[in-house]
Amino acid sequence: MNWVNKCKLPAIKTVKYNGCPCLEIEDLWNALHSSFHMAQDCHIDVCVLNEISYKHSMNWTLFSEEEFISSIAKCNNSSIPGLDKLLWRHLKSIIKDKLCLKKFINIADMCFELVYWPSHFKISTSIIILKPNKKSCDSSKSFKPIVLLNTTEKLIEKVIED
Repeated sequence: MNWVNKCKLPAIKTVKYNGCPCLEIEDLWNALHSSFHMAQDCHIDVCVLNEISYKHSMNWTLFSEEEFISSIAKCNNSSIPGLDKLLWRHLKSIIKDKLCLKKFINIADMCFELVYWPSHFKISTSIIILKPNKKSCDSSKSFKPIVLLNTTEKLIEKVIED
């Protein structure tokens, strides 16, 4: 993974969970799963949704070329690729072509006009990497999850945020 800083891990250390070393893949899975999905089985009180005030729908303003160009310019070329394996530098190169940029804008505009978010925009994969500057990796707390999403979806999201 060329987008992750390389580090030497001690060969004799192992992740420990509940005081026991994780020697089997199932043990490691349980340790990481319990660390990163602690809220999975928590009760959710849906009554809080009743407290949200009703908002009238608004007309969506179509996206502009300037919004896309400005948003993608802020993206780091060395960041992790999305599930589609598309890097920001690739996307920046693609949208330099005005026709391609218009196609991306059309995709974004149609998502809002049709009130439809494509299913491949909703798919994610989590990977677990060692936190920076960790001397020891014998605890599941030494790692952090990174969520990989479709790069096109991330671009549309960035335009909306800006």
